Amino acid sequence: MESIIEEHVNVIKNIQLDPVKHVVEKIKESLNNNGKVIWMGNGGSAADCQHLAAEFVGRFEKERNPFSSIALTTDTSILTAIGNDYGFEQIFARQIKALCNKNDIVIGISTSGYSENIIVALEEAKKIGAYTISFTGESGGKAGTISDYSIKIPSSNTARIQEAHILIGHMICSEIDKITIVGKYDFKRISSVFKKWRRSSNR
Repeated sequence: MESIIEEHVNVIKNIQLDPVKHVVEKIKESLNNNGKVIWMGNGGSAADCQHLAAEFVGRFEKERNPFSSIALTTDTSILTAIGNDYGFEQIFARQIKALCNKNDIVIGISTSGYSENIIVALEEAKKIGAYTISFTGESGGKAGTISDYSIKIPSSNTARIQEAHILIGHMICSEIDKITIVGKYDFKRISSVFKKWRRSSNR
């Protein structure tokens, strides 16, 4: 167990922050242009996708308006229909064709970088003009090569890569939480603060 913790810590310590910052800025740009963040992955990565989409639509740590995000991994009727009619490699690409637009961010999570359904969907997203990002292991694989940008975890161990992926996902969520989009609730709060300030300044 101690060796697992040591390996985990070493991987986390070697994560490069500049790529994460770049992804945060691209997501902010997308959201500010009425885009959305689309997530896709297989197995444990599929679970990360719906986890992170939920943090965007719900909230992470800060009370704020919801941000547009969707995981392509959750609708079993769509996944099984596409898988049955078109093949498993098309389960994400077909959804990309239906749901993606050029202002979106499409994030494919693949520890190996060689998941065929991720690669095909990233290619489809690029045709549409969306900005594509891959989360992979150290090699990057084909997904790392074809995506517009790639975050590569410095490990070849699947479990350590997955642990780093969700940490980076949480880091992204934390930064996105800082975006202020003024809604009805915010106007009420701003008005209340302003009135209190006026009352105190008139004393």
